[in-house]
Amino acid sequence: MQAIGIDIGGTKIAGGVVTEFGEIVDEERVATPAGDAGAIVDAVVEMVTSLQARHPDVAAAGVAAPGFIDAAQSTVYYTPNIAWRNEPLRARLSERLDLHITIDNDANAAGWAEFRFGAGRLASDMIMLTIGTGVGGAIVAQDRLLRGGFGTGGELGHMRIVPDGLPCGCGARGCIEQYGSGRALLRIAGEVADEGGLGRGLADVRTANGGELSGHDVSLLLQAGDDGAVEALRRLGTWLGQAAASLSAILDPQVFVFGGGVAQSGELLLAPVRAAYLEHLPARGYHPEPEFMIAELVNDAGVVGAADLARLHAGDR
Repeated sequence: MQAIGIDIGGTKIAGGVVTEFGEIVDEERVATPAGDAGAIVDAVVEMVTSLQARHPDVAAAGVAAPGFIDAAQSTVYYTPNIAWRNEPLRARLSERLDLHITIDNDANAAGWAEFRFGAGRLASDMIMLTIGTGVGGAIVAQDRLLRGGFGTGGELGHMRIVPDGLPCGCGARGCIEQYGSGRALLRIAGEVADEGGLGRGLADVRTANGGELSGHDVSLLLQAGDDGAVEALRRLGTWLGQAAASLSAILDPQVFVFGGGVAQSGELLLAPVRAAYLEHLPARGYHPEPEFMIAELVNDAGVVGAADLARLHAGDR
């Protein structure tokens, strides 16, 4: 059975009709009406209605939203960039749509898509880390998405790895998001540039750009094999590898999947992640080692995962 998946992002809302095999057969995209929570609901309703009109046999729709979602997959407790606080999003959508509606966290949806149809499809236990502006996470344990008792589990970006470390937007200090995200990569690249030597290429680009480095700048330098950019990514990967070792001690996954823009660096990221993981793994040599892989579904993961979760949820009714 086909289902609709909607992925609400900071700049765009993506939607699609997805088969039970994870294939997108129809899709739409619109700009996210930033700052207007009501307009976002309207945009989701219009997109679902449009897709449903072309595919009247769809039986469910899943919405992947940023922020904390309750265990009943119904209420958005909190979303940082949208004015949703204890928002009964599923009820609001169900009032206007003749479909079974499911709400889930966007990182959970993307992780589920990778588990079902992507890099984690051969595993029963998987951890996904999405390395974008921040760090998102998803945990699959024994073939089930782990949401926690209140529905807000899997916020891996806010695992503390540095006591009294850098302040984080969540209010804590030392979260992995401050050391392993795209934003962190820019900060680290600036530090490497300040050191001279390997960082000369980064420093030159920064000077040419009026004293600032962008993510695009660092990406281009990585593609060109610039020593300073590679060193910055190595430092970031080292932090992620340490975090992965701690997660392994608790959750024992068979595979770690890395998604998001920074993960497009592929083996340049995975190599230092693996090295730091092994260095910090408890009982190294006696503990089976997981695989480290790059996500396969990339920008489609949120849509595919939201649709599949909605399809499975509708089937459980």
